[in-house]
Amino acid sequence: MKSTDPARPSSRRAASGAWSRLKPVREDMLESYGLPSKGETRLNDFKTQETYFNRIIERYMKLCALNREELDNLFASATDTKNSEASSKLTSSFSSLSLSKHAPPEYQNTKPPPTTTTTAPSAHPIPQKAFTPSIQELETVLSSLRKLREAITASNRSDSFALRAYTFAIHVSILCHDWASYLPSLLSLLNIIHPRNPLPPSTLHEFVGLLILDQACRQSDFSGARQTKLQYGYKDWRVEAVLRALVADDYVGFWRVRRAVDGYQRSVMEWADGNMRVHALKCLGKAYLSADRPFVERTTERRWEELVQEGVGWELSADGEKVIIKKPKGA
Repeated sequence: MKSTDPARPSSRRAASGAWSRLKPVREDMLESYGLPSKGETRLNDFKTQETYFNRIIERYMKLCALNREELDNLFASATDTKNSEASSKLTSSFSSLSLSKHAPPEYQNTKPPPTTTTTAPSAHPIPQKAFTPSIQELETVLSSLRKLREAITASNRSDSFALRAYTFAIHVSILCHDWASYLPSLLSLLNIIHPRNPLPPSTLHEFVGLLILDQACRQSDFSGARQTKLQYGYKDWRVEAVLRALVADDYVGFWRVRRAVDGYQRSVMEWADGNMRVHALKCLGKAYLSADRPFVERTTERRWEELVQEGVGWELSADGEKVIIKKPKGA
C-alpha cells in the first residue's frame, strides 16, 4: 500500500455495538435493598433512609389514587392473604351451627358463592386480575416498611423522622391487618423512641390506645391491656367500653362501640369480630327456634348471604323474611 493511498475504514465492529440496542434494565429502588437483619447496611445512612421513605410514600400514594371501592377491596384482599388460617378456623366454628348437614340449595358449597347481587354495592367485586398488580405493589410497600424499620433500629435513630416513619408504618400495617409489622413498630415507638424523644400527648394517646386494643382484641390478653392502661394512665371511654364488652361477651355493646371509634381502632377491633360473631350466633341458637332475618343480621353485623358463605347452615323461610334456627321435635 502506498503512503498516498487513503486509509481504509476498519471493518471491525465496536464491541458495544451489539449491546446498544438493548434497553437498560430498570431497577426498583424499593426492592434493590435487602433486610438489615440479613446483613444489609446501605440503609443505615440517614439520608438514604429519608430518600427510601419518600419513595415508599410515592408508591403508596399511587395506590391511594384508586377509587374508594377499589381501595377498600385492595385492603380487604391484603387482609385475606394474612388471615387465611384464621378464617378457616372461623368457618369450622360456624359449621357447628348448622341446622342440617347441608346449607340451603342456593348457597351450597359445591358451587362458588354468588359474586353478584342487587342488595348491596359491595356484592359487585372487581375481578381479581385487576387487583393483582396493586396487591403486589401493596406487598412491596409493606416489605419496604419493614426494611426501613429495621434500618432505623440498626442506626439507633430516634428523631422526628423516626417518628414519621413509624407512624406511617403503623397506620398502613393496621389497615392491612399485618400485625407482624405494626406490633414491632408500636413497641419500638413506645418503649424506645418515646423515652428518648417524648411523643406529643395526642400521638402518645393514639398509639397507647391501639396497643391496648391489639392486646385485648387480637391477643386476648386482658390483663396485659389493663397493665398498659395503668402504665400510661390511659383514659378513653371507647377503649374502656371495648374491654368491658370483650370480658363480658357483650356483642351488642361491642358492635355499638365499634361504630364510635376511628378507622384504625376499628381495624384493630376486627381481630375480635369472628369470635364475637360466633358467640352471638350461639346465643341465637340457644334462645330462638326462628328469628327475623333483619334481627339476625343486626345481631351478627353480617348480611345473610355473608353468613351462609362463612358456613352458617341455618335455613331461610320460603318468603325469605325469617331464619329457621331449629325445627321443633316431631315437626
